[in-house]
Amino acid sequence: MQGKVAVVTGGSTGIGRAIAARFVAEGARVVITGRRKPELDAAVEAIGRGVRGVHADSSDLGDLDALYRSVQEEEGRIDVLVANAGGGVANVLGSITEEEFDSTFGTNVKGVLFTVQKALPLLADGASVILTGSTTSIKAEAGISVYAASKAAVRNLARGWVLDLKGRDVRVNVLSPGPTDTPGMRGLAEPGQEQALVDAFAARVPLGRVADPAEIAGAAVFLASNDSGFVNGVELFVDGGFAQV
Repeated sequence: MQGKVAVVTGGSTGIGRAIAARFVAEGARVVITGRRKPELDAAVEAIGRGVRGVHADSSDLGDLDALYRSVQEEEGRIDVLVANAGGGVANVLGSITEEEFDSTFGTNVKGVLFTVQKALPLLADGASVILTGSTTSIKAEAGISVYAASKAAVRNLARGWVLDLKGRDVRVNVLSPGPTDTPGMRGLAEPGQEQALVDAFAARVPLGRVADPAEIAGAAVFLASNDSGFVNGVELFVDGGFAQV
């Protein structure tokens, strides 16, 4: 990835931060975004030279416009775009609120769509677009139907965009992590029960553990690099077998 320019949304923590750090280590210049400025600034400081942060909410179209103006002025192009910003609220049918639905689809679907669409004028020939999916696109879990539906939508956006972008030499793929030890995952647990939650997920993974964010980042490097030059339209599961058996 030497000399490539990458943009990673939701890059201030967890998987996005690990991807950004690995891209920098591989020689890329990286722009990361995040909604929470303190975490964004901390990520930039931790990753060090080769990365800069832009405070932005991917579900806010004005923020996306400002992001790409900044990229146009500073970097001039995008070789790799990782639409990683996402989130969701767990709730069971019968209790789901309109606010929860709008927030989840606003970030995971609307945000992803316009993150990619607004980047199109900056995408270089041979660019790689990576959308962050989830094992929930194929593996049902109680209480997260809205989140799962949003990630299934991401998968189908990728399918359509591969056809829409035919002739532009731009690839679109989905990277779907399994259970990964991130602050977001631990934040699902009750206070003091974080490790118990991690252990419970690990017991359901055939490899017997959850992923380290760096392992997801390694797969992102493959999808971003020329080594995956003929990989297009796939959903790559990096889940230790969690959703495969």
